[in-house]
Amino acid sequence: MTKALEGVRVLDMTHVQSGPSATQLLAWLGADVVKLEAPSGDITRRQLRDLPDVDSLYFTMLNCNKRSITLNTKSERGKEILTELIRRSDVMVENFGPGAVDRMGFTWERIREINPRIVYASIKGFGEGPYTDFKAYEVVAQAMGGSMATTGFEDGPPLATGAQIGDSGTGVHVVAGILAALFQRENTGRGQRVNVAMQHAVLNLCRVKLRDQQRLAHGPLAEYPNAQDTVDADEVPRSGNASGGGQPGWAVKCAPGGPNDYVYVIVQPVGWRPLSALIGRPELAEDPEWATPESRLPKLGKMFQLIEEWSATLPKWEVLERLNTHNIPCGPILSTKEIVEDASLVANEMVVRVEHPERGTFTTVGSPLKLSDSPVEIVTSPLLGEHNAEVYVGELGLGDEELRLLKTNGVI
Repeated sequence: MTKALEGVRVLDMTHVQSGPSATQLLAWLGADVVKLEAPSGDITRRQLRDLPDVDSLYFTMLNCNKRSITLNTKSERGKEILTELIRRSDVMVENFGPGAVDRMGFTWERIREINPRIVYASIKGFGEGPYTDFKAYEVVAQAMGGSMATTGFEDGPPLATGAQIGDSGTGVHVVAGILAALFQRENTGRGQRVNVAMQHAVLNLCRVKLRDQQRLAHGPLAEYPNAQDTVDADEVPRSGNASGGGQPGWAVKCAPGGPNDYVYVIVQPVGWRPLSALIGRPELAEDPEWATPESRLPKLGKMFQLIEEWSATLPKWEVLERLNTHNIPCGPILSTKEIVEDASLVANEMVVRVEHPERGTFTTVGSPLKLSDSPVEIVTSPLLGEHNAEVYVGELGLGDEELRLLKTNGVI
């Protein structure tokens, strides 16, 4: 069976997480992703190692289904080879610092001259302006994209989210841009530039908080548990575990009281009657002080306290079962250990085991994109320069002797 992106060649000049997460998705969709690394390799091959002298999980989990070649793009011969690689590629992706590829001699104008059909995607920390040259990291993007200011509890500091919305979140945005550009190329015959900034991607994921910022001009945010603090507020506060949507939600404690013994519960209007009966307070379904969503809004804290008095006596999986019996939206807080062992995630190939030639078997995240005609098989990440001969000799037509000299001279 063919893959969705079969026949698309991607020149992957990315490193660390934001770029590799994007190109790995393209590889899972069937593109031939050739990861171009400096002879020393992507820095994450060595970062956070759990086994000595073996590619780290940081690297392996972000670079599956790719081929690896090495190239010193600062050397003259390296620039010549890079030119040929660009000529043969459909997509080129990089996440170097601002201007780094230009300084190599490969401006967008030059790249477009080499290959008018190429889609050239760049990931940067920020857009054009005063932040352009700032160094960007995952949590820096969260800080400057609106996430941290609105995450945490009202009496605590801003918090980073464990989800890598700055890095991998940006990667997903990049994939969307690349696919759109490839589709447009079918009509125009031309490639184009795709730019995505990490700050911008985080902001896009925080749009509901900008919604609430504008709502503040017309009154307090009643669905926030700390609504009283928003009466005179001029910025959106941190609101703990509030759902951020039209229906109130909160994480309630369960037995035996461990750090992840919680269930997140959403209280819809239709769910209040069965929920009040479930927690042993059926009279609240008729009480005018509790019966309607409007009456409950001023006392969300008390409402979830009542639910928690019930849930805290039961294990979270039993709470989940009882709530689902009444179609009450909920979900247990799954620890990373529980996620790795979750039978449903394994069955859906979202937690997969992959064989690596040096480290043995490792667990990684599978493809969240499920296409009926483009199934994904997760293949191990490549060793450094594993495909040098395959690409340089077999595809670019270099001789075996030149390949040996390129290695001797530090070009590959």
